[in-house]
Amino acid sequence: MINIKKLHIVYNGKSIVDIALRIEDSLALIGESGSGKSLSLKALLGMLPKEMQLELEYDAEFDFVAGESLGFIPQNPFTALSPLTKIKKQFFAPKERIERLFEELGLEYALLERFAPELSGGQLQRVVIAMALEKKPKLLLLDEPTTALDPRTKEQILDLLRELSRKEGFKMLYVTHDILSAERLCRDIAVIQKGKIVETGKTETILYKPTKEYTKMLIEANFANRDFRK
Repeated sequence: MINIKKLHIVYNGKSIVDIALRIEDSLALIGESGSGKSLSLKALLGMLPKEMQLELEYDAEFDFVAGESLGFIPQNPFTALSPLTKIKKQFFAPKERIERLFEELGLEYALLERFAPELSGGQLQRVVIAMALEKKPKLLLLDEPTTALDPRTKEQILDLLRELSRKEGFKMLYVTHDILSAERLCRDIAVIQKGKIVETGKTETILYKPTKEYTKMLIEANFANRDFRK
C-alpha cells in the first residue's frame, strides 16, 4: 500500500487542496471541474506552478522525489512523443527490458524503428505505457489516458493496464472524469470536492451506494453525458 498522509497545496496564503490518499491497489480520483484532482496529480509529479506551495507527507518506504518510483501516462498519446525522433531513441531502459514490455503490451519490436506519426492511436498509447513502466515504477499516475481513443481501444487499454499492474506489481492513481472507465480499471474511488476528500471506498460501493449528495450528483451527471473534466 502507498499511503499519502498529507497532500496540502497553498496558493496566495489560501489552502486549495488538503487531502490524504491510501492506494492499496488502484484508486480513481474523481470530481467536477476545479475540484483539485488535476492539481493533486501535478503536485505528485512536481509540476505545480511556482507560486503554489506544497506540503507532502507519505510513508518512508516510498519516495516521490525519486523519479524511478513514479510512472506517468498523460492524457493525449499523440502529443506525448517527439514526432521527429525514432521511437527507440525515446527509451532509456536496457534492450531486454524494452523487449519484455513490448511483448507484454502486444507490440511488434520493429515499431521501435518508426516515428510516432506512423503509429495508430492504440499503438501510440501502448508505447507511452511502455515508457512509463521502463524504470519499474511503484506507482503509476494516469491522467485520462484513454480520452483520445475510440471505445474499443479504450477498453483494451484499460484491461491491459489492469493486467500489467498484476504482472509488474505497481499501484495506480487514476485521475478521471469518466466514471465508467474508473469502474473498469480501479478497485477503489476517492471523491474530491473543493480540495477535500468527501467520500472514499470500494468502487462498487461508491458508484451504487453513495452516501454523499455530491457523489450522487457527480455520478448522475456523468451518466447523463455531462463533462466533469479538470
